[in-house]
Amino acid sequence: MFPTLTPAQIARIATHGVARSIARGDVLIEAGEPIVPFFVVTAGEVEIIRPSNLGDTLIAIHGAGHFTGEANMILGRRSLMRARASEPGDVIQLTREQLLGLIQTDAEISEILMRAFIYRRLELAAQGLGDVVLVGSLHSAGTLRIREFLTRNGHPFGYVDLDRDADFQDLLDRFHVTVADIPVLICRGDVVLRNPPNQQIAECLGFNQNIDQTHVRDVLIVGAGPAGLAAAVYAASEGLDVLVIESSSPGGQAGSSSRIENYLGFPAGISGQDLAGRAYAQAEKFGAQILIARGATALTCDRKPYTIKIDEGRRVPARTVIIATGAQYRKPALENLSQFEGAGIYYSATFMEAQLCAGDEVIVVGGGNSAGQAAVFLAQTTKRVYMFVRSSGLADSMSRYLIRRIEETPAIVLQTRTEIVALEGDEHLERVRWRDNRTGGVTSHDVRHVFLMTGAVPNSAWLAGCVALDAQGFIKTGPDVSPHDLSAARWPLARTPYLLETSLPGVFAVGDVRAGNIKRVASAVGEGSIAVAFVHRSLAE
Repeated sequence: MFPTLTPAQIARIATHGVARSIARGDVLIEAGEPIVPFFVVTAGEVEIIRPSNLGDTLIAIHGAGHFTGEANMILGRRSLMRARASEPGDVIQLTREQLLGLIQTDAEISEILMRAFIYRRLELAAQGLGDVVLVGSLHSAGTLRIREFLTRNGHPFGYVDLDRDADFQDLLDRFHVTVADIPVLICRGDVVLRNPPNQQIAECLGFNQNIDQTHVRDVLIVGAGPAGLAAAVYAASEGLDVLVIESSSPGGQAGSSSRIENYLGFPAGISGQDLAGRAYAQAEKFGAQILIARGATALTCDRKPYTIKIDEGRRVPARTVIIATGAQYRKPALENLSQFEGAGIYYSATFMEAQLCAGDEVIVVGGGNSAGQAAVFLAQTTKRVYMFVRSSGLADSMSRYLIRRIEETPAIVLQTRTEIVALEGDEHLERVRWRDNRTGGVTSHDVRHVFLMTGAVPNSAWLAGCVALDAQGFIKTGPDVSPHDLSAARWPLARTPYLLETSLPGVFAVGDVRAGNIKRVASAVGEGSIAVAFVHRSLAE
C-alpha cells in the first residue's frame, strides 16, 4: 500500500506535473472535493485524515518518496480524505488527467500506483473508513440492498447494526431519525437519506458527477458485467471515447459469485466482485467512463448518432453501441415471491448473504455453475444446504469440478426433480413447501433462506423492436440474423452483419443477452473484446 518511489521514478513523474512547496498546515486535498489532485512528496510530510463529526482519524503519513491517493483517483470521484501538510517540504502535483496520462504511458509506475490505489481502497473498505454510514438491520431487505450496492461499487462505508450495536440510539438522536426510518444512510456526515434508492445514493456520493452525458461517444456500452467491462477495457485502451451505462453495480451476475475457480489465470479462484473491481479500475485507467445506477430504458434506432434513453429521461448519444445487459435469473411463479425478496429470498450468494444465514438451513435452487458455487460457499457456514434441481442430475448443466465438490460436501443435500411450491411467513420467510415431482409428495420445512439461481431471462425488453430477437428474447447477431430479419429491419448496407453485430448497423450484442452465447465468464470477456474490433470497422464505414 505504501511503496517508496526511487529518485528515477520521481524524476519521470515530475515531467508530467509541477513542483511546489508546502507549509505546515497546508490542506492539499479536502474531503469531498470533486476535483482531486495527485501528490508525490519529495520532502517533508503529508498526513491523510478522515474528518468526522466524532473526531478526525489519522489514516496514514506520507514521507519523502510516498504519494497520495487511492482508487478514487482513477474513478474520478470525490476525495474521501483530507490531505494536510504536517511538516514543511516539497511536492510534485499532477491533475487526474496528467496522472492518467502517466499511468497509460509508463508501465513501471503504472504497476506501482495501481497496486497501491487498489490495496488502499480494499483496506478502507475492510475498516469501514469512508464518507458514508449505513444504519440498518440484517433482517431488513433495504439494508441488504444498500450494503450490496456500496460493496459491489467498492465504496467504503461504516455500518451500524441495530440488532448488535447497543449505543445506536445516540446516532439516531444526533440525526433526528427513528428506528421506523431504517435503513438510513448518512452521506458525507450531514445528508440523511431514508431508505434511498440506488440512484439517490450514487448522486449523493458523486459517482457520476464528472461525466458529460451529452458528448457524442465513439462507443456506448450498456451494461458493466464481464462482457461490457472487457469491451470498455479494449475500446479505451485502443483510443476510443467510451462510456459505459450500468443500471446498478459493475459485475453483472458474475459479480454476485462467491468464487469462480475455472476462469483462466486464477488457479486459486477469484470472487466475482474482485474480478469486476479489477476490471472496473482497468477500464477507468485507460480513460473509459462508467455511469453508475443509470439503466437504459430505450434505444433510438431510426437515426444516427444513436441515443440511449436512461432512467431520468436524458438521452446519451454515440456513434456505435455495444449491448451487454446480460440476463437475470428466472423467477418461479410463486404467489408471494416479491414479499420475501431480500428478506429470505436472494439472487446472489456473497459474504453479506452468508452472514444472514450462518448456522441455519438454506435452500439453493438451480443446477448451473452459479448455483453450484453458491451451495459450496454456503456449506462452509450453514448447518445444511438443500440443493433443488428440476432435472434428474447435474451432469448436463454444471462443471465436473463443482459436481465432485458437491458430492464430497456432507452438508449439501442434492434433491433432484424437486421444486418449491409455496413460501410462508410474515415480514421474513419462515417456511418453505416443496414437491418431489417423481412421487407428487409435498414436504414442509422451517427454512428461512432460499437462493434462486435458475435459468436466464435476457434483459432486452428495453430495446422495443429495434433489433431482431429470438423466441426467448435473446438478441440475434451475425449469421443468426436471417434475411427476413434484415429485410424487416431495413438493413441499409451491402454487407451482412459482422459476427457480433445485430440487425442494426453499428449496434453489437455480447455476453448473456446474446442468442447462442455460452454462459461462462470467459466467453463473455472474449465476446466483449472481439466486439471492439468490429466497432473499429463500423466507425470507419
